[in-house]
Amino acid sequence: MKRIGIISDTHGTFDEPLRNFLRDVDEIWHAGDIGSLDLADEIAAFKPLRAVWGNIDGGMARRVYEEFCYFRCEEVTVLMTHIGGYPRRYAPRALQRIQSARPKLFIAGHSHILKVQFDPVYQLLAVNPGAAGLYGFHKVRTAIRLTIDGADMRDMEILELPRG
Repeated sequence: MKRIGIISDTHGTFDEPLRNFLRDVDEIWHAGDIGSLDLADEIAAFKPLRAVWGNIDGGMARRVYEEFCYFRCEEVTVLMTHIGGYPRRYAPRALQRIQSARPKLFIAGHSHILKVQFDPVYQLLAVNPGAAGLYGFHKVRTAIRLTIDGADMRDMEILELPRG
């Protein structure tokens, strides 16, 4: 059993409210727009980190992190990217990966809008954790925690913080 924290679009912010929310997770998964390698290192020093680069992440981040991250957690296959879309509106590159990898959990960021939706076509849970950072058009900062136990994904919790 693993407790997972899912964040995206930190844009350079990893402050005390986020740390408090993610304090009891085993791993943090970051769906891009980290903001800097220094911030990625700060998050990785706090908890083990899996991350992908986002459109604001520069050349160094793109050397360290991939555009897509495909892995297994317990018995759940996970595909994570930054610009991925959502069911019935996947980005073309993400759709190709979904069709070939057949993940049970698909994570994408970029929109700054928290969205959790089951996709009956591909039999996966699509998760966008919204934006955890201070920069962008969003009015509420968001993050997600969940438990993965074998093939079971459960106990999802959402953090909402005012941006201002």
